[in-house]
Amino acid sequence: MAFGKKNKRKQVDERLLQEIYLLKDEWMRLREIIEKSVEPSVTGLYDLKVAEIKYFYLLREARSRGISAKHR
Repeated sequence: MAFGKKNKRKQVDERLLQEIYLLKDEWMRLREIIEKSVEPSVTGLYDLKVAEIKYFYLLREARSRGISAKHR
């Protein structure tokens, strides 16, 4: 049973890292679009801020779980 919990935690940690990478890509893509915009829309700025907040939230979660990309 101990192996099952350890395996499950490892799967969750891997999924968390994948989500972090995906959110970082999304955040950088949105930031690039906003930077190139002459007059960014309110919705675009909102989406950018939401992506940034999600990314940093997951980074804090990874830190609290003691995981990093080094564990891959």
